[in-house]
Amino acid sequence: MIKNQFSIFESELNVRPDDIDMFNHVHNSKYLDYVLAARYEQMDKYYGMSWESFAEMGYGWVVTKVTISFKRALLMGDVMLIRTGIIEMNEKGCTAQFEIINKKTGKLASDGLFDYAMIDLSTKKACKVTEEMIKKYSI
Repeated sequence: MIKNQFSIFESELNVRPDDIDMFNHVHNSKYLDYVLAARYEQMDKYYGMSWESFAEMGYGWVVTKVTISFKRALLMGDVMLIRTGIIEMNEKGCTAQFEIINKKTGKLASDGLFDYAMIDLSTKKACKVTEEMIKKYSI
C-alpha cells in the first residue's frame, strides 16, 4: 500500500487489446508502461513540471531500478487506477511508489517502486536535482 509524506495522485487507464498476452491477461511488461504513462500525465497535471519542461531545460528522468509485485491479473476490458507518489526526493533523484487497482473490483493488481535519476540530456550523464525541482515535487 502507498505510504508516504508526499501527495498521492491518481490516473485512469483502460486495458488495450495489444496489452493482452497468450494467457489472455495483461502481459507483465505492460504494468511498467502503465506506471510510466501515469507519471508522465501527473508530472504536468499535478506538479506543473511536464516531461517536456524538463527537456527544454536540458534534463530528463531515467529509471534506474524497478521493484514490482503482481497480485491479480488485469483482463481485456478492465479499467485501472494508477496511484503514484514520491516517497523520497533528493539531489540524486527520487523514488516513487505505485499501486495499480482494478477499478471494477477495487482490488490491488500490482504495486512497487520506481527509482529515477536526473540526467543532463546533452551529456546523458547523471546530474544533481536542483532545490527548485525538489520543492516543486515535494507537495
